[in-house]
Amino acid sequence: MAAAKKEEVKNILFNWEGTDKKGKKVKGEMRAPGEAVVKTSLRRQGITVIKIKKQSVFNKGKKVTDKDITLFTRQLATMMKAGVPLLQSFDIVGKGHSNPSVSRLLNDIKSDIETGSSMSQAFRKYPLYFDSLFCNLVGAGEQAGIIDTVLNRLATYKEKIQGIKSKIKSALFYPISILVVAFIITAIIMIFVVPAFKELFSSFGADLPAPTLIVMAISDFFVAWWWAIFGGIYGALWFFFYTWKRSKKMQYFMDRLSLHLPIFGEVIEKATIARWTRTLSTMFAAGVPLVEALDSVGGAAGNALYSDATKKIQSEVSTGTNLTTAMQNSNLFPNMVLQMVAIGEESGALDAMLSKVADFYEAEVDDAVEALSSLMEPIIMAVLGVIIGGLVIAMYLPIFKMGQVV
Repeated sequence: MAAAKKEEVKNILFNWEGTDKKGKKVKGEMRAPGEAVVKTSLRRQGITVIKIKKQSVFNKGKKVTDKDITLFTRQLATMMKAGVPLLQSFDIVGKGHSNPSVSRLLNDIKSDIETGSSMSQAFRKYPLYFDSLFCNLVGAGEQAGIIDTVLNRLATYKEKIQGIKSKIKSALFYPISILVVAFIITAIIMIFVVPAFKELFSSFGADLPAPTLIVMAISDFFVAWWWAIFGGIYGALWFFFYTWKRSKKMQYFMDRLSLHLPIFGEVIEKATIARWTRTLSTMFAAGVPLVEALDSVGGAAGNALYSDATKKIQSEVSTGTNLTTAMQNSNLFPNMVLQMVAIGEESGALDAMLSKVADFYEAEVDDAVEALSSLMEPIIMAVLGVIIGGLVIAMYLPIFKMGQVV
């Protein structure tokens, strides 16, 4: 209870204003247990405090996204390369960001660094935004004294991974959104439009065509059970995503299924291999030992099968097996990848070869997504035409029959 209260106090954010040693007016944010701590910290920096105010809880800002972290990494890498001091870089990036949540996060990290923490230690306090791969690379860069180079590699890595993710999402989003819209339109027709036709046909005085009777029967079911249909779909989706996030078996099943999906499976597999090789290349190039680098690679691949395979590969490599043989034993990597890795190991340029494999598969994903987009469009239009056109024809058949009788 006391620990929870202490943590709550620790998270208070203060806005401050003051003057520096030259008399120039400065202002900023600082997270601290109380005003006294803020004053002491600012005094150490040679700042004379004019005003300190606790920040309003209402100014929370939007959620910090992976895109925000990618942009911050690129900006920090650029500033460090240009020779801007680390703390000043954090200050510039934080103040220049439109999302208050990102500004607060960077201000907190800056405060940790000011109080003596290393950069990697400060990042490790926020695992929600900075994963083990990010922190390990920053730690390796600090030890080797090449933090600007490592940050540049990290920024490039995150931008490429972000690009692959957005391409996969766009490839999947289009057909799913069209199918959802088609279902909603069909439900509206069944619940509101078909019953109006049913009233019209009640005085028809002749047998209705079979397609019309089928559509009317489906419409009656929709009208009677619409709440159960929509509730069941919502409940099934909620249960599916809830289980997917929390059950390892479900994740493993879905990840295995995704790799064997018709049309989409090949694209997902290529994207996974691209992420896997890009991550290992980035870490190895930064000087992280291979066995330690494999720790972060499995999770970064974004697929439970590859994550489990990476653990086995790591175990085999740690006992003296070369990387190519360990990867071959997993039965998940194509022959081309294995050959490139073998060449990289023999020539001592493993990071360069893995980077080339990642470039190749990223290009393959680009081409596959473009091909998918051009292929899916006519297929979806044909499906929509059959569904909506079939409903319209079924409801107009009796009217055509009536015209023939007249």
